[in-house]
Amino acid sequence: MSFSAIKGQDKPIGMLKTYIENSCLEGGYLFAGPEGIGKKMTALALAEELVGSSQHPDVHVISNEDTQIKIDVIRQLQKDINLKAYAGPYKVFIIDNAHTLTPEASNSLLKILEEPPKKSLIILISDKPNLLFKTVISRCKILKFLPLKRTVLEDILRKDYKLDNALAHFLAYFSEGRLGGALKSMDEDIINKKNSLIDKFVLAARPALDSFAGQSRPEVRNGLNLLVTWFRDIYLLKSGMPLDEAINYDRGTELTQGARRLSFSDLDMIFGNITAAIAYLEMNVNTRLLIYNLGMELWKV
Repeated sequence: MSFSAIKGQDKPIGMLKTYIENSCLEGGYLFAGPEGIGKKMTALALAEELVGSSQHPDVHVISNEDTQIKIDVIRQLQKDINLKAYAGPYKVFIIDNAHTLTPEASNSLLKILEEPPKKSLIILISDKPNLLFKTVISRCKILKFLPLKRTVLEDILRKDYKLDNALAHFLAYFSEGRLGGALKSMDEDIINKKNSLIDKFVLAARPALDSFAGQSRPEVRNGLNLLVTWFRDIYLLKSGMPLDEAINYDRGTELTQGARRLSFSDLDMIFGNITAAIAYLEMNVNTRLLIYNLGMELWKV
């Protein structure tokens, strides 16, 4: 992993290079920004710059996606950070999803950040920095990572990943400029799933409720988000947005027909129902019942 492999994050990477050149890179850093835009890749690339490899024994990665990072993990970090480096001049500690630190772990980490050992680097990575203790944030230099412009990401997907125009456009807009999100959705064959959902649930003479309702909870959540993009496009087209800025640009004819057929009040009602369905889904409501109710509401218009 190298800095050159990371797309669209020239500003934070430029700052890190300056810190390296000036030999003032130590202590705590917070890499903040939306999920899937290169924060962890940058942290690993930085580790490579400092010690030669992100797999080096002086590089420690703490990653916990589904559960909290507890105090025993930070106590181990405290032991490790005070040990002599194996080979390189630096010891690097990367805490991914740092917002999942428990209060006890946060307080323990704060003590380390207040007086970090020389030539040690602690990188916190978070797409929800508002959940971090303010005292922890105050001990860190903050580097903000921003999504790519959608047109820039679309160009990257076409040129670097050899995607066709329709898929590159959809992924760039649906992922809101997040390269990681676009690549993940590409692996899930999302454009075919999206078009199948539109054909069977939105444009069919009667909605194919069984095929949607029978999916897993994550698939239903993803489907609801795809429906939001469809009606969002229609709403904005009615408001004067050019068709080529629609997320579902590949279905331009059907979008234009929808913009003529649906009123703004219809669309407000639809958005309200889909938003409520997403909220109920998070409350573990029966997905089959949820989709049937949503289908009946959508077909009132």
